[in-house]
Amino acid sequence: MKTTRVDLSGITTDVLIIGGGPAGLTAALALRKRGVKVTVADARKPPIDKACGEGIMPDSLRELATLGVDLTPEDGAPFQGIRFVNHGSEPGTMRIRGMATAEFPEDKRFPSNVGVGLHRLRLHEKLVNAAEGAGVELRWQTQAQLKRDGHVIAHGCQAKYGWLIGADGQSSPVRAWADLDRGRILTQRFGFRQHFRVKPWSPYVEVHWGRMGQAYVTPVAENEVCVAVMTRHPRLRLGAILEDLPILRERLAGGLEMPLDALDAERGALTTTRRLRQVARGRVALVGDASGSADAITGEGMGMGFRQGLLLAECIGDWDRGGMARYNQLHPKILQLPQTMARIMLLMDRWEGFRDRAIAVLGEKPGLFARMLGVHLGVEAMPRFLAAKGFEVAWRLASIRTDDDGYGKEALAAKF
Repeated sequence: MKTTRVDLSGITTDVLIIGGGPAGLTAALALRKRGVKVTVADARKPPIDKACGEGIMPDSLRELATLGVDLTPEDGAPFQGIRFVNHGSEPGTMRIRGMATAEFPEDKRFPSNVGVGLHRLRLHEKLVNAAEGAGVELRWQTQAQLKRDGHVIAHGCQAKYGWLIGADGQSSPVRAWADLDRGRILTQRFGFRQHFRVKPWSPYVEVHWGRMGQAYVTPVAENEVCVAVMTRHPRLRLGAILEDLPILRERLAGGLEMPLDALDAERGALTTTRRLRQVARGRVALVGDASGSADAITGEGMGMGFRQGLLLAECIGDWDRGGMARYNQLHPKILQLPQTMARIMLLMDRWEGFRDRAIAVLGEKPGLFARMLGVHLGVEAMPRFLAAKGFEVAWRLASIRTDDDGYGKEALAAKF
């Protein structure tokens, strides 16, 4: 990454993107592949961090590869699927009630059937380098002022552009400025992330379910994991949730009485499920969290942003044939599946009995879990899956008997 400097000259460009995070940079790369002149403006200095789970799924690796951003296990650590771990419901109990594991399906569209866990800073650095190499004009430490008369001012100069893209996050000023704020926030929770020095014990991203929320454990290096927790309780923090998951905390610390070896400070963020009526108006469009979101429980936040950036570039290229109407039409389809999955998983968060049954079913039928993961990755369409397996899922949820005694610590070595 080149040395960052503040460019005080005026901005003249085909597309001005406000927000230089993964969604904004992906959109810029997709537009450059079409020969469009693009400028990205961001008030911050790279690399830019954010609280997130740091796991990139195989479908997202494919989308990044099409833009010239090749992520490999050497950038972090590989993982081969998802594991759900259902903890006891009593405070601080040393037991696991159930477990389910699914490996990523092989698909010729994926570079490989593994995901990659890597630091958010490393991902941003790779995206910035790719954008620089593609000829994107990057304006860091540049505060874009949005004026009521429709003008955008940067460093005292009026920016000249054909399109304005808001990639400026959940609290998007561009969204409000362009009168695209109308919509609904369906869910709102709180997320926190921290890195710990410990050798990854599992080749999976593990989702630990407890009374207070979920803890995602993602391998990001040979001797390091990322832990991201999500909760609906506004006063809880990462440490409190780990104390309520003592088996996981013991794994992270290397022993029941050992202190955690944290490598950085806890970082927090709000996670929402948001729907907007429109994501484009005139020559202004939104991408990434500015354009709607699904609760981070799905692990699809960055993947959605990548797909939106690709779609946006295609629609801007088809402006003369109603491209923005098409963007408004197709954008909700990118959010539809993650938001549906978020609703299901948030039911598991809120209702312990449903969570027990669901994880017991998936643990008993790993092939079913693998097919559901395939739906999540776009390998199989949801209607086809429901037609083939919907009745079986409903029947098993109604009839499965869960083990109320759970697994004791003696069984943990073999099961987790």
